Amino acid sequence: MARSDDQPAKVKKTRWYTQLWQVYQATRQVDPAITWWLLAVFVGTLAVALGIGFLVHQQVYLLVVGLPFAVLAALLVLARRAESGMFRSIEGQPGAALAALKYIRKGWDFAEEPVAMDPRTQDMVFRGVGRAGIVLVGEGPPRVARLLEGERKKVARVLPNVPVHLVQAGNEEGQVPLKKLPRHVQRLRATLTKTETAEVTKRLKALGGMRMPVPKGIDPMRARPDRKGLKGR
Repeated sequence: MARSDDQPAKVKKTRWYTQLWQVYQATRQVDPAITWWLLAVFVGTLAVALGIGFLVHQQVYLLVVGLPFAVLAALLVLARRAESGMFRSIEGQPGAALAALKYIRKGWDFAEEPVAMDPRTQDMVFRGVGRAGIVLVGEGPPRVARLLEGERKKVARVLPNVPVHLVQAGNEEGQVPLKKLPRHVQRLRATLTKTETAEVTKRLKALGGMRMPVPKGIDPMRARPDRKGLKGR
């Protein structure tokens, strides 16, 4: 039977090793030392396995057993440094804090635009809602505290009984570095139910926001290393 030309072409699935190579290439652009790190971890893990093998007189067995552990250790280092490299590539760009916050997969909802911005200094504030309440993240030097406080008062007028957390993203004293920002927000203690969180989100829509995209060329969800690919699945 002749094959129908109307049948849609099958989408070629990207293999895990292709994804792994893409992650490595992207990481090497921002972290040239990644190759040496991977080699050092791989060889170091094998050396430890071989050393234990000499002690128990099972060199060949421990070397074979240590091989997958060496590969796993190298992949873990690649994943960690790939993530760090992504943060370094967006640091200093307008909207970098929002791009970092997008690494939070669930539990928090951040608007795709700042809720406050100083047009002269380009300092800005992003707002997120989660079970811990409302978090206002300021992007800029310590002077951004004034913008944060102004936005806190605005939120308090609409939702006086909801916890509001103020966070400054940056590298100066008292600020949270970009790469630690997602974890810092995730560690905030939950105080609201899911129903209350949804109601807070609905009430905050009345406050609106300002249009400001995340850094050009950066899609934080796609930039994230593929965990399954790194594990060889």
